[in-house]
Order: sequence, then C-alpha cells, then structure tokens
Amino acid sequence: MDASTRTFLITGGTGYIGTQLTERLLKQGHTVMILTRNPAKYEDRKSKNLQFLAWGDALADGMERVDVVIHLAGENLFGRRWNEEVKRSLRDSRVQTTRAIVDAIRQAENRPEWLISASAVGIYGDRGEERITEETGAGEDFLARLCVDWEAEALKAKELGVKVAIPRIGIVLGPESEVIKNMRLPFSLFVGGAIGSGKQYVPWIHEKDLVRALLFPLDGVNGVNGVNGVNGVMGVEGYGSSEGIQGPYNACAPNPETMSELAAVMGRVMNRPSLFKVPGFALRIVLGEVASSILASLRVYPKRLTDAGFTFAFDDLEEALAEIL
Repeated sequence: MDASTRTFLITGGTGYIGTQLTERLLKQGHTVMILTRNPAKYEDRKSKNLQFLAWGDALADGMERVDVVIHLAGENLFGRRWNEEVKRSLRDSRVQTTRAIVDAIRQAENRPEWLISASAVGIYGDRGEERITEETGAGEDFLARLCVDWEAEALKAKELGVKVAIPRIGIVLGPESEVIKNMRLPFSLFVGGAIGSGKQYVPWIHEKDLVRALLFPLDGVNGVNGVNGVNGVMGVEGYGSSEGIQGPYNACAPNPETMSELAAVMGRVMNRPSLFKVPGFALRIVLGEVASSILASLRVYPKRLTDAGFTFAFDDLEEALAEIL
C-alpha cells in the first residue's frame, strides 16, 4: 500500500477478521471508521484515528470522508439450520447491506476510490476433485446463488467510477476461528477426526494471510505487485493490470487439502489421534440443508493472487496449524 495514510470505512469491523484488519490499519497510521448497529457499545475504544458510525444517515455522511470501503458484514452462515426465514436473513445481511453501501456511494459527492466487498468460495458449489480458479462457473445451490447476488450488488459500484475487488474467502484458520474452535475440543478429548467422508477438499487460509489478501488489491494502484489483465471472470469484463486486482479473486491458500488430511495434521500438531469421523448423514440429520455446504468439496486455487505476486506466509497446512495451536 501507499505510504500515505488513507481513511477506511469497514463493515463487520468488530468481528473476528474485521478486528484484526482494523488493528493492522491503525498500526500503519490509517484512519478507520467502523460501521456498526450500536456505536455506543464501543465508546471506550474511540480515538483520533478510530471512529464508530451507525448504519443509516451516518453511513451517507461517512461515505463523503473515506478513500476505501471494506465490506465484511454478514450473518454466520453455518450457525443454525437453514429454513426459509434463516435464508432470508442470511441473504439480507449480505445482499441488502451491500446494496445500502452502494446506494450511499451513489449519493456521495466525494466517492471512495475502492470498494472491497467480501464473498465466499461457496459460490462454486460442490465440485469434487475439479480444480477451481476464478474462471470456474458458479454452482446452483442456495449458498452459490446467494454469493452470485451478493457479488452482483457490489459490482454496481463500478458503474459509479469506484474500483471493486471481491475476495472469495475460504475457510479461515486462526486460534478463535469457527472451524478451529469446533475441532479443537474433540481432539483435546481424544475423539477428533474428519467430518463426512474426509475426501472433500477444504479451501483454507490462515487469518494473517487473509488480512493481507483483503488489502492486496490496493497495492496495484501504486504499481506494487500489479496483476496482469484478466477478463471474463464470472462474466465480469474489463479488469486491467494498471488498476490492481479488481473483480473476484480467491482468498485461500494455494494448497487445498482434504478434510482427512486437515484432521490428520491437526492430530499431529495436537499430539492426538485422528480416528473418529463424523458421518455425513449424521450431520445432515442435525443441520439439514446447511450440511451439504459444510461437506462440499472445494479444491480452490488463488490464481489471481499468485499471478499478481502475492506471497503466502502460510502455504503449508501443518505450519499454519502449528502456529495457531
């Protein structure tokens, strides 16, 4: 990124990744405004370079003062069974909030230069052993359709002269990430193992690499680690090298592993056996439709990031888990 300071507006800035992203930006001397439903809750954290704004009128006002918007907000996809009400809530928390962000950009006289709007590798659907890059088409399940609509809303900002980057985020590995918390306990009790058949690929990324990957599109603006032009990504045309990475890019490590390997490595790192599988049918009984997305095989590669020269601090699963655990 440029040595000069910028002002960032972050949604989801009080969440797991948003908190780490905010800390990194503040250490670099940038100003951060976090959009939240309850600004008063964070009154004691306010500082000269850290502000908290409410959704609504404050969003339109704040948009006049920012250089980069990073949109991470969205309800937990896998926290409960997917009935129609839950699906509607998951959709609104992504599609409707993205629409609100773009509407605020449209109303602003001084528009931000960048919108970095999160998406998910779930856009590809269950693909077995197929090698997935950004040029792979979308799936047909609920999560895939949700991601397609989510990305489409963000891309509307491009019509307003704003550069748009869409990181398709994989399974985040970190000390407090959902997957690690859910797997750590059974392993610590000597009953850990793979989920489902174990043959499905897991598109993982270390939390530290994810924070860097979220900011990486901005590097190209200053001629640092620019990307060769890539057109036709999921039907989106016109992304060129001089403008940095724009459009969708996969934010996951370059070495996807199977669930069996993930469980085996976790067992080695924790010095525990990896013997007890959670059958896929049992997961479907408990979680219903959401289980299909949890069990999906996604052999995803971050082609656009690696082509642009992004280097992963953690591209080996065992090294990543050893650092975390």
